[in-house]
Amino acid sequence: MFAVYAASQSADDPLSGLEIGERPAPEVPEGWARVKVRASSLNHHDVWSLRGVGLPGDRLPMILGCDAAGVDDEGNEVVVHAVISSPDWVGDETEDPKRSLLSEVHQGTFADEVVVPKRNLIRKPADLSFEEAACLPTAWLTAYRMLFTKSGVKPGGTVLVQGAGGGVATALVALGSAAGYRMWVTSRDEEKGRRALELGADAMFESGARLPERVDAVMETVGQATWSHSLKSLRPGGTLVVSGATSGPNPPADLNRVFFLQLNVVGSTMGTREELQHLLQFCATTGVRPVIDRVLPLEKAGEAHAVVAASAHFGKVVLRVG
Repeated sequence: MFAVYAASQSADDPLSGLEIGERPAPEVPEGWARVKVRASSLNHHDVWSLRGVGLPGDRLPMILGCDAAGVDDEGNEVVVHAVISSPDWVGDETEDPKRSLLSEVHQGTFADEVVVPKRNLIRKPADLSFEEAACLPTAWLTAYRMLFTKSGVKPGGTVLVQGAGGGVATALVALGSAAGYRMWVTSRDEEKGRRALELGADAMFESGARLPERVDAVMETVGQATWSHSLKSLRPGGTLVVSGATSGPNPPADLNRVFFLQLNVVGSTMGTREELQHLLQFCATTGVRPVIDRVLPLEKAGEAHAVVAASAHFGKVVLRVG
């Protein structure tokens, strides 16, 4: 089958290890299902895998990709939940210490076919295209969990999103706006900030700028570069939800501010199958749709990865399969 995979890894030149070509078709173990992929979307996770982060070299070659929408062998249009938990795990899949994402232990979704546990398949709403549905299982599910499960903010509250252009950031703005939150964003890029306002953000500020008032919650995916600003932006008792650290994982602790103002620092990782079901229904019911920067054929996966590696996109980059 045709696939996009990591053949080697380089921290300095990650795209050098990307290969596009034929790979063996996957076998289908008992209790698993095959999906003929129609669309898949990129995440920074794919570039990190090419850098050697989270993917040991002894697992190469590894087909990349966490997200997919397609058709199973019974003809059902489905969305793939990317979190693979232990076979006997019960409860929140993200809390399983042995969990993995597709393309870490099991081959990923940038291919004609992907094989996953049957429990990881969710019916795709007819109102969503394959390209739209393929954007949801990682970035949009991460945003959904951060905002609706972890933040504790009720509609009408004010939420600050650090950064305006990535998949999680655009998902946060779109979901929060549709749910009745007052959404503020920061950005170093004036054009991305303007587009966030068009998407539904109520205000845009330069990165690190003093805000007109403190917010109820901050959605943090940047890490070291924005951490201090995030803490300073919170009202007493406010919540910082962190799901990533793209600028570095070791920010200053600012512990005095945390305990004097009784701030809540909450970690968030991906989301459960149930949350993905709710997200799909939320999009189908409200009409909210993922922001898609561009759709490219699978053969142009190198170009797609270059765009994501350079953060030259607003929203999601999607690969069309077949």
